Amino acid sequence: MTTPTVYAEMDLLRFTTAGSVDDGKSTLIGRLLYDTKSIFEDQMEQIEGASRRLGESEVNLALITDGLRAEREQKITIDVAYRYFATPRRKFIIADTPGHVQYTRNMVTGASNAELAIVLVDARNGVVTQSKRHAFIASLLGIPHLIVAVNKMDLVDYAEVAYEKVRHDFTEFSRKLTVQDITFIPISALRGDNVVEWSDRMPWYKGGSLLHRLETVNVGSRRNHIDFRFPVQYVLRPNQGFRGYAGTVASGSVAPGEEIVILPSRRHSRIRSVETYDGAVGEARTGDAVVLTIEDEVDISRGDMIVRRKNVPIVGDRFEAYLCWMSETPLELNGPYMLLHTTNRMQAFVERIEYRVDVDTLHRQAANSLELNEIGRVEITTSKPLFFDSYRVNVRTGSFVLVDLHSNVTVAAGMIRGEPTRDEDVTERPVSKDVVWEGWNVPREEREIRTGHRAAILWFTGLPGAGKTTIAREVERRLFERGVRTMLLDGDQLRHGLSGDLGFTPGDRVENIRRVGEVAKLFFEQGSVVLCAFVSPYVKGREAVGALVPEGRFLEIHVHAPAEELRRRDPKGLYRREERGEVAPLTGVSAPYESPRSPALDLDTGSVGVEEAVAAVLKLLEGKGIVG
Repeated sequence: MTTPTVYAEMDLLRFTTAGSVDDGKSTLIGRLLYDTKSIFEDQMEQIEGASRRLGESEVNLALITDGLRAEREQKITIDVAYRYFATPRRKFIIADTPGHVQYTRNMVTGASNAELAIVLVDARNGVVTQSKRHAFIASLLGIPHLIVAVNKMDLVDYAEVAYEKVRHDFTEFSRKLTVQDITFIPISALRGDNVVEWSDRMPWYKGGSLLHRLETVNVGSRRNHIDFRFPVQYVLRPNQGFRGYAGTVASGSVAPGEEIVILPSRRHSRIRSVETYDGAVGEARTGDAVVLTIEDEVDISRGDMIVRRKNVPIVGDRFEAYLCWMSETPLELNGPYMLLHTTNRMQAFVERIEYRVDVDTLHRQAANSLELNEIGRVEITTSKPLFFDSYRVNVRTGSFVLVDLHSNVTVAAGMIRGEPTRDEDVTERPVSKDVVWEGWNVPREEREIRTGHRAAILWFTGLPGAGKTTIAREVERRLFERGVRTMLLDGDQLRHGLSGDLGFTPGDRVENIRRVGEVAKLFFEQGSVVLCAFVSPYVKGREAVGALVPEGRFLEIHVHAPAEELRRRDPKGLYRREERGEVAPLTGVSAPYESPRSPALDLDTGSVGVEEAVAAVLKLLEGKGIVG
């Protein structure tokens, strides 16, 4: 018997079970509970009585988790049944989720907090569409560990060939998923083979039992211990001398003295103390309910978020997400819904459905709405800025629900992918024939967490001699010294390599900027602040580059000076050579230049020095939340 103190300190694994109807999920959980002696005597008496009423010849262990009367009568699982048990090595919370196609929404609910999923496959039937459906949902939810339990091996005479067929077919299907850790275990939930103890009925299987895997799998990998996120739940003001902000640490940790930023105001301060019911503590970690006090008087209210100064989430009113529709009333495009995210709530609109996922085949389908239990990728806008991370980076700040404004019923659960990109708007972007797009192996959002800043493209445009490269080089040096990952792309460098085959005709200039944009996008996806210094004379070309990245991440900086000042500087002698007819048409003189329509920053270097211009660029980056 473990002592209360030891029990409290044990690891906790949340896992879920799923599979097709009658694959034996509830029986498996019943077997786990029964063989680990986690069932009370009065519970067993109830189960035995229910088994007799159903005409069962022996105790039906499935009834331990099938808690609803309708389930017992139909012998299927409808709701999500939660059960708790422990072994000397670990504590467990089980979510037994429905296998029937009608209850996809229940599986999403039950699996949303799980760190491991058990997908049961009937050894007689092999991998069926429901097996694939549940594996896809587990992958979509970012569950890091998957166990494929090949059940009912007793009904195929414990034949290895049946197990190997399932393992082969599921492995082939899993290549389309993002789950990396998949374990295959042949079991008989009814007879107990390889559930709690290894079974000698399958000597060809050399792995451990299901319980052994549950007890030894790494826990906590799904929790974000890096990014401090503290959604403010309540402001405490018991007297004039105390002002604290109550809430639960959604991710990361915080300690007194750390620099913080309050969103959405972006006011800076420091943590003064971390208070609990028992008094002040030296640190608060993920899941701790605490009260934070700060050094400065700042207007903070429920729904605001406290984060580290150099590690802020995405702040925006548009994002892309996967949406699981849970209502019998179909999704209404551009109809108002209430979005609940951490402690924040606001009105939201689903602007468009990019596609609906056929969860049986993983094919993408065009759709104008989502019906009950359907999953789609959508673009959502909110009535005010939201503070969020990608779901795969941070489950707590990357998930949300939508509520019907009239009935107050939850209609959808969502998983945020990130800010929407505008690649779809670049209709003339060339693509090689017979090439299939592969997503990034390490998403940009994860790289931004590692670097502690956001990625962006700074596009310095202007006539020759205006100072684009000079300012860009100095800005990069300052950012580099602050630990920011950077890359500077300059016209002369690229025309010595990537664009060495291009001239200076209007068509070649357009192609040069297109190539630069694609290179800049690659560095952007690597998490860098990319500084591009190019004359780039055409508005359309610059806008095409901006459309390659999320809105707010392309910052156009117009660098200019009076014509006489440009001719006086003439650092490369271009103006003098143009007068003698020794160079191709020069932009701004004998070739056109289209000034930016609404640049993020306008720098007149005729009146502003390099130091002042650099300071203005850095201030722009800080104001946009790119760097701290």
